[in-house]
Amino acid sequence: MTELRNVEAELARFRTRVLAISGLVVVCFALLAARLVYLQIWRHEDLRAQAESNRTSIVPIVPNRGLILDRNGVVLASNYSAYTLEITPSKSENIEHTLEELSKVLDIPLRDRRRFKKLMDESRSFESLPVRTRLTDTEVARFAANRFRFPGVEIKARLFRNYPYGELASHVIGYIGRINQSEKAKIEDDDNQANYRGTEYIGKLGVEQSFESQLHGMTGVERIETSAGGRAVRKLASNPATPGNVVVLSIDIKLQKLIEDMFGERRGALVALDPKTGEVLAFVSKPTFDSNLFVEGIDQENWQMLNESPDKPLLNRALRGTYPPGSTYKPFMALAALQTGARSATTLVNDPGFYMFGGHRFGSPENERGGIMDMHRAIVESSNVYFYSLANELGVDTMRNFMAPLGFGQITGIDIQGEVRGVLPSQDWKRNYFKRYGAAQQKWYAGETISLGIGQGYNSFTMLQLAQAVATLSNNGVKHKPQLVIATQDANTRVRTAVPPPPPEDLGFNAGNVAIVRKAMVGVTQGGTSTRVFADAGYISAGKTGTAQAVSLGKKEKYNAARMEERQRDHSLYIAFAPADDPKIALAVIVENAGFGSASAAPIARRAFDYWLLGQYPNEADLAAVSKGQATAPLGKPLVAAEVPWPRGSAPAAPTPAASAPKVGG
Repeated sequence: MTELRNVEAELARFRTRVLAISGLVVVCFALLAARLVYLQIWRHEDLRAQAESNRTSIVPIVPNRGLILDRNGVVLASNYSAYTLEITPSKSENIEHTLEELSKVLDIPLRDRRRFKKLMDESRSFESLPVRTRLTDTEVARFAANRFRFPGVEIKARLFRNYPYGELASHVIGYIGRINQSEKAKIEDDDNQANYRGTEYIGKLGVEQSFESQLHGMTGVERIETSAGGRAVRKLASNPATPGNVVVLSIDIKLQKLIEDMFGERRGALVALDPKTGEVLAFVSKPTFDSNLFVEGIDQENWQMLNESPDKPLLNRALRGTYPPGSTYKPFMALAALQTGARSATTLVNDPGFYMFGGHRFGSPENERGGIMDMHRAIVESSNVYFYSLANELGVDTMRNFMAPLGFGQITGIDIQGEVRGVLPSQDWKRNYFKRYGAAQQKWYAGETISLGIGQGYNSFTMLQLAQAVATLSNNGVKHKPQLVIATQDANTRVRTAVPPPPPEDLGFNAGNVAIVRKAMVGVTQGGTSTRVFADAGYISAGKTGTAQAVSLGKKEKYNAARMEERQRDHSLYIAFAPADDPKIALAVIVENAGFGSASAAPIARRAFDYWLLGQYPNEADLAAVSKGQATAPLGKPLVAAEVPWPRGSAPAAPTPAASAPKVGG
């Protein structure tokens, strides 16, 4: 009986265990089923995307950067493809060892090593950085055979920017360079990060910078199937990149080169405009630099040479250099007198060669003949005394209020970045300026007004501002905003679209007053200070010479160029427009430390006009004389501009002002 009970107890325990185990098995299967339902139904799309991501890779396709052309279609910036040897620092255990071993396989000059280390300091460790560019096919094959030895090192085919004319118009065109951290942050802030995936270069200066959005294009993508080891198996889909647009400039590159050559080794700037449209025909800053130096990352030696040169080749003098305008300011002073009613054109002023004010003698370094001056003669012969007295009558604030709408001391709004304002003085300006620096003397003194009348004193303007002002005067008071880019062209359809110019502004000058000043400026070239320079010209032009102090002289000091250091001598300036009755070109030019305006600046203007209006180009002897400040009127017979060989085999046609603008449409 006892044994029977024990058997029943054992059976009961066994059944309990079986039920417990069965329940556990059922629960486990239920959990597995629930997990399966969760993965197959609820997580289906997510897991499918993850699997696809593991199987595929998205690769950005960097677009070809748009070309930059001059108004006649000459290519000023293009692209070329080349192989580069690149290192990803985060994938290389020892950079120095890697470089040493690589140099046994490929030639890696010291300059390239320094540039690579500079890039590495400026970049993040996971970026691929070039250590050698423009590898030959032989060098590519040699590295490929040794690639297994160099983790983190690879050959890439990349597009490089090329500036075929090197230093020509470099301040206008600008250059591209590697994207730095601040530029990356700006791209991210502008929600433009996706379009710059895979892009390592961006416009840094000039048109390359200001028209980056047009030139860059739209980045494409490729979807690649990859193996478990991450190697590409096949291309699944592709969305091609859209190349950047072609950008067409208003400048005539042959005129630009002629002017740069006429400067020679001298420093200075010239801006030439079409007064009827505001188009920039030439935009010169000398000395220049080679934009190609920056494309792959400039090396230390070249950077030091450019950055530390006393000639400041990186300074865009036309856009950022400010100078006193000297006597080129006098026509605008005369117009201010007429418009405000302060003085009529027939008012007579005696010029004894000096002007006394407040016990101080204001002299005349240009040594005019003196005598009784009306407005016409005062401009033609550049009487300082006439304009000293006029400045005293007008006062600083009246001068400021008249000159500001002409663009003096104002941002012109030209379509490239970096423009500076300069200084158009007033009582408020002096008070705020000196207060900012904690100076005790903030009051404007009457004696400070006198020198303003001849473009000295605190006056300090850019050649761009001066060119806009003379263009406005030549256009009867209608002001145009300077414009460098006149059209864009779609890289795929080749359809050009004009960039509409900003609407002009009529300053409301009295036509009779403008005619008086313009007639006097014609007199400058027909019997005044630039007569010899414009002798026998095939057109009538209007102009005004100017000589501006580079350094201030003491009360008892007398200017003597021969006794002064070269950089302390006066600047040579000239403003002009032509033809006088129907202007098609207006310009302002300065040659630093070159003396009288008629000696160095005016001869450059004469030949620029000859080229633009007559299709003439100076011969070799004449060009050499101008570049040294040793010419007046052209020497010998000029060349036909259309027949002058163009650098590197390209020969753009000679311009005709009406036909030289790019055509818009298909």
